[in-house]
This record gives sequence, C-alpha cells and structure tokens, in this order.
Amino acid sequence: MTLTHRPTPFGRALCAMITPFTASGALDLDGAQRLADRLVAEGCDGLVLSGTTGESPTTTDTEKAELIRAVRAAVGDRAVIVAGVGTADTRHTVELALAAEKAGADGLLAVTPYYSTPPQDAVEAHFRELADVSGLPVALYDIPGRTGTRIEPDTMIRLAGHPRIVAVKDCAYDLLGTQKVLAETGLAYYTGCDEYVLALYAIGGSGYVSTVANAAPRHFRAVIDAFDAGDTGEAARLQRRTIPLTELMMASGLPGTVTAKALLGRLGLPSGPVRAPLRPADRDTADGLLKAYERLVSG
Repeated sequence: MTLTHRPTPFGRALCAMITPFTASGALDLDGAQRLADRLVAEGCDGLVLSGTTGESPTTTDTEKAELIRAVRAAVGDRAVIVAGVGTADTRHTVELALAAEKAGADGLLAVTPYYSTPPQDAVEAHFRELADVSGLPVALYDIPGRTGTRIEPDTMIRLAGHPRIVAVKDCAYDLLGTQKVLAETGLAYYTGCDEYVLALYAIGGSGYVSTVANAAPRHFRAVIDAFDAGDTGEAARLQRRTIPLTELMMASGLPGTVTAKALLGRLGLPSGPVRAPLRPADRDTADGLLKAYERLVSG
C-alpha cells in the first residue's frame, strides 16, 4: 500500500517532543538527550522541538537553541530535527528561524501569528518572509483552534509554490480542505491529531507529528508500517488500540503537554514539571494515564 508519490521531507513518524525540565524548572538538557535517544530508537524518524507540546511559549530563545544543539548531539543523523519557530510576531519568528538553522535544525515549523487574527494576505506574507530568510524547509502549522486563524486551503495552495515551503502539520479538522490541497499541490501533510494518523495516511498524507508518541512511539509507527505492508485491517486495529490513551492525553480537558509529562514521569522517563501558567496533572489523572498506557503496551 506504499504510495510511491508520498512526499516525506521529514520522514513519516515524528514526535512533538516535550521539553524536560529539572525539579526546579530549569532546562534539563541531559533529560532531553535521553528522551530523544529513546524516541528515535523506538521508531521516530523525526523530532519536533519547541512546539506547543515543548512549551515554546515559556522557554527563552536561548533555551530553544540550546535544546536543538543538545538533541542534535544525541541523535546525530539518525533523525530529522524540526524546530518550532512560530510566534505572534513575524520579526521574532524570523529571528528564531535563523537561530534554529545555526543551532543545527533540519527544518522549521511555524503556526499562524496568534491573537492578532491577521487576514489571509497577511498570513501568506508572514510565511513567505519566513521561508525567504532561511535555507531550511518549512512546515506550515494549521491549528486554528489554538491560533484563532486558519491557513485557508487556497492560501496553502499559493504558498506551495514557494520552493522551501514543503509540508503542513494539519490540526484543522477539515478533511475536505486537506484533500483539496493534497490534490493540487505536492505538500507533505502530517497530521497533528493522533486520532487521525491512519485516516490522513490512507488518503495520501505523509505521516504524523504525535504528542502521544512521547510515551508510545512504537505503537503509532506500527499503524503506518502495517498500512505500508498492505494489511489495512491490522492498521485499523492498531489505530483503534491507541484511542483510549489518546483520548485521555488529548481530549481530557488538559493540554497534551501536561498529560504527556504526567505519564512520562510515572514511567520514570525524563519530563519534570510544566511551567506556569500550566499546572501539573493531579494524581488521579496520572493514575488513569498509566493504566491506559499499560493496556496499550500489553496488547
């Protein structure tokens, strides 16, 4: 079932990696290296650093660059590193992009500028300026539920003409619009919604950027591997097995960062606290996450 035309500029299986902190809330570079090594060893082709799951709103520019350098040293050329550089300010986004390139990132991920709700011509100009200044390939991150502004399909289609705009992280929950862009461009589409891994892949998507993969990287990789092997029934079964954990991590009313760190902490993996204004998950939530995880890995 492998689609020979399926573009995979960043691989197929990517994790939106958390940013580990020490107990005091400082950046834990050793923990980041250990977590990154585990994720790659268990099937991740790429790691997205300093996305929302990586608490980018509360990490400094210096910390973002340090994180890239540390993870690059840990994974070498075994995985692609995509740096989140999206901000509400075009100038700041450009600065982060140049710093990420210098620190060793392989690609960039950027959301639409949030809160200011720019019109589509301004959204397009923002992304073109970003793509113009850096030599790295760019993935557009369409998540209007967080940013307040959609990257409309027609805007995507126009932006696809830029030689360095190569991919989309899709959290728009609009399969009709997604298929329109897939049909008219060569953009690589990665779902950012864990429940859509198989659905998007089956219609020509390139893979996923998963938050739940922080804890269960092998289980999401298995879904697309089964599909590529031609066993669509097994791919569907494996996708369904991930749903209880995905629901608890991503649809419980808590941000995925909070639930991912709670579960990783229970598993003895690098995580640490979240930074304010986020607050840690309570004990009952962490217990439920661990039980869902144990059911998933026992199957």
